[in-house]
Amino acid sequence: MTRLPAAGLDALASDRVQLTADTFTILRNLLHNHSGIALAAHKITMVQSRLAKRLRALGIPSYEEYLRRLENPESAEWPEFINALTTNLTSFFREGHHFTRLVELLQTSHAPSRRIRIWSAGCSTGEEPYTLAMTLTKAFGSGTPIQILATDLDTAVLNTASRGVYPETRIDGLEDSWKRLAFLRGTGEHKGQVRIRPELKSLVTFQQLNLLDDRWALPNEPFQAIFCRNVMIYFDKPTQRKLLQRFRSLLEPDGLLFVGHSEALLDTNLGFQSLGQTIYRRKAAGP
Repeated sequence: MTRLPAAGLDALASDRVQLTADTFTILRNLLHNHSGIALAAHKITMVQSRLAKRLRALGIPSYEEYLRRLENPESAEWPEFINALTTNLTSFFREGHHFTRLVELLQTSHAPSRRIRIWSAGCSTGEEPYTLAMTLTKAFGSGTPIQILATDLDTAVLNTASRGVYPETRIDGLEDSWKRLAFLRGTGEHKGQVRIRPELKSLVTFQQLNLLDDRWALPNEPFQAIFCRNVMIYFDKPTQRKLLQRFRSLLEPDGLLFVGHSEALLDTNLGFQSLGQTIYRRKAAGP
């Protein structure tokens, strides 16, 4: 396909190319059918802004032509489309009470030789699973077998997560004891960066996964805990309910589910008991 000359992209550079309501609706439906993410109707300006970058990168003049790139579900543009429209906001020890409670709840039933298996579903750039590795290692000792599965739909954030390298400013708010436990400071050309220590990094396995897929190829199930925080807010209610039922089936008896602070489970028929602070225990009896 012929690319536009630089002068022909001036409109794109200033976002003057309009995303029509009809094309936006089709794009919304494609995103929902593929990933379960339910974009609100008022997000048209956000979608136009984010996809304008893809139009510039591809050198194409309209959102309609971009839409044609997505007609083939095997198109190489699909990962870029998903990555452009997913929001990844995370930090080390985000909603820190969850990690404190995880340790407290596991300590009541954990045997020293027992393997700990945790799933971070929607791990973004890796801060959550690495925080789990830090917390569990400090609480149970480096000799404890710990397996953390970290998954996300967005391949770009998974690449960042699997590298385990961050700007040093990302850990400014952490206590020095956590910094010593988990991070190596960069020197020379890497000054201003930190890297997750190899012994902690080895506890985490990263995997691309679409939560809407009919089958999940998950190693090391069942899990003692699943973290799926600030993910389900992007799904509609039927999708949320289906996910929660599937999460329940992958938890050990009395296994734990951690969700985001705005994702309280109000349906009492899903097989979970609230422990407060958006933490839930798998009930013994099914729904």
